[in-house]
Amino acid sequence: MSVYESVVRPVLFRWAGGDAESVHERTLGVLAKVPGVRRPHSPPGARRTVFGIDFPNPVGLAAGMDKDGRALRAWPRLGFGFVEVGTVTRHAQPGNERPRLFRLPEHEAIVNRMGFNNAGAEALAARLRALGPLPVPLGISLGKSKVTPLTGAVEDYVTSFRLLSDLGAYFAVNVSSPNTPGLRQLQDKAQLSALLGALRSENRAGRPILVKVAPDLTDAALGELLDVCLGLGVAGLIATNTTIERPVPFDGPGGLSGRPLAPRALEVVRFVAKESGLPVIGVGGITRPEDARRMLDAGASLVQLYTGFIYHGPGLVRRAVAATRSV
Repeated sequence: MSVYESVVRPVLFRWAGGDAESVHERTLGVLAKVPGVRRPHSPPGARRTVFGIDFPNPVGLAAGMDKDGRALRAWPRLGFGFVEVGTVTRHAQPGNERPRLFRLPEHEAIVNRMGFNNAGAEALAARLRALGPLPVPLGISLGKSKVTPLTGAVEDYVTSFRLLSDLGAYFAVNVSSPNTPGLRQLQDKAQLSALLGALRSENRAGRPILVKVAPDLTDAALGELLDVCLGLGVAGLIATNTTIERPVPFDGPGGLSGRPLAPRALEVVRFVAKESGLPVIGVGGITRPEDARRMLDAGASLVQLYTGFIYHGPGLVRRAVAATRSV
């Protein structure tokens, strides 16, 4: 057991009266003061080139951990080979009512119903410009504002993309969060076609655009989604978002992440990689270094951590990098 797991995590989990979101916010505040590094963690055999981008190692930080990019200098220092901020929306929004973030320690899981709480695309653009380039690639996850009806979703995403298009190495189109009403309808063929077509028209610099999929789609629905992605030149996929299924006891809405999601996330990664031939970022249930290796074996080109990082700390990042290096 690492020092983080035996000493730091118990303190963190009791901090702020045990309220998970308060701990998250305070931790980001501490990490925001960490100085950056010039050279990222990139041991021999770790480097990857995926959708035309050079990644110093294949282990990234998933969207949701640092929505507004408050601690961007810290993540490369902790060993991450890339960072994804967001999900960001066109309009600033507070998200859903609290409490909305719940730990399930006995299952190494988290349930969140945050609702895309963020300061908005314009504020993120200003912060990224002030910060300057990172030593690792930066992904930006785009979502729909809650106040925007589905009929206005395309313009909502396009506006965010327009504000941020010169600041991200790649962009993730999040149409799969379970915490914004109606959002998952944008995975339907007609609506996804309209959205991706509009983003492609706006994408004059040719940034890689990825689609983040839900683990709750059937193979048939995933197949339709892949047909749209292939037809509209999507650069890759992120599999998966959180699940609304409850393989562990928990009452109430929200998306489940962590160890219980691992089997389904692997299935989806394997399916979309085989059926599409596109690069895949595998995320969901990576709580051990061998989980990251399994993701690559299933067809992922890169992986991302979120819940595993919360439970196992920075040591998991470097151990996962070691487990995914090319021999």
